[in-house]
Amino acid sequence: MDGNKRWSENKNLSIKDAYNEGIDNVLRISEKLIKEEIKYLSVYALSTENMKRKSVNLIFNSIFDKYSFFLNKLMNEKSIKVKVIGERDNLPIKLIKLINEVEQNTINNQKLTLILAFNYGFKSELLSVFKKVYKKIKSFNGNNIENINLDNLFYLNNIPDPDILIRTGGYKRLSNFLMYNLCYTELFFTDTLWPDFKKKELEKIIKEFKNISRNYGL
Repeated sequence: MDGNKRWSENKNLSIKDAYNEGIDNVLRISEKLIKEEIKYLSVYALSTENMKRKSVNLIFNSIFDKYSFFLNKLMNEKSIKVKVIGERDNLPIKLIKLINEVEQNTINNQKLTLILAFNYGFKSELLSVFKKVYKKIKSFNGNNIENINLDNLFYLNNIPDPDILIRTGGYKRLSNFLMYNLCYTELFFTDTLWPDFKKKELEKIIKEFKNISRNYGL
């Protein structure tokens, strides 16, 4: 969801206003996907690299400011299940509490699973997988290690790999996002900044995707 900062500069608004608008747009796009009966939406909310930026506290404050509205809307509609992926150890304690709360309170919602990649980076995910594999090998004492299901050790676990990846904001790179799961994903790049990404543009991308003859392999 790239382009929040540039959007704020174009509109002569604060970066906090941009992040608030970005969060609102997640809800708008989620509503559209529910109508399309699409079951999963993964959004790259905060990378491990973003955690090093000075603006990271503004992101956290935006989340706290919008959280009550966000959570209440999800619980009242009883349609969106939230799953947060990424490292949590170095997040503020109150943010970890909020993440746990929204996951617990939406666990039975079934119309759309909203996967928030927060403090996420593929290199960190890969390190996490290595640690899990090491623990399993130790518990097996070296026996039956061929029975380890690698897919289940990555953050998405049993969630299907994405069919479509959309990057807003004009840059044409994956930026360390879900690299294990994007092997056969169709990639779409748009110059539109995330807060301006509208349902109509999403419809156009979905239509284009449906016309693709998808071949797996060379």
